[in-house]
Amino acid sequence: MSATWKHQARRLKQMIDANNETQAHLYMERLLLFPLDIQDKIIEDISHLPHCNSDAVANILGQYSIQELK
Repeated sequence: MSATWKHQARRLKQMIDANNETQAHLYMERLLLFPLDIQDKIIEDISHLPHCNSDAVANILGQYSIQELK
């Protein structure tokens, strides 16, 4: 896991923990350029983590950032 993903994951986790979905959406849109529907899925996945930590959040971000190769 790269340091960049871990840093972004920590920031996003802080926003979600603070129940600030609007800021979380804006953060992902600005830094990660995820479409809104993907942002919703990421926030939903993070909110259902049994143990929410920066590594788990970074894994979710990484899953959604990988584009399928055709």
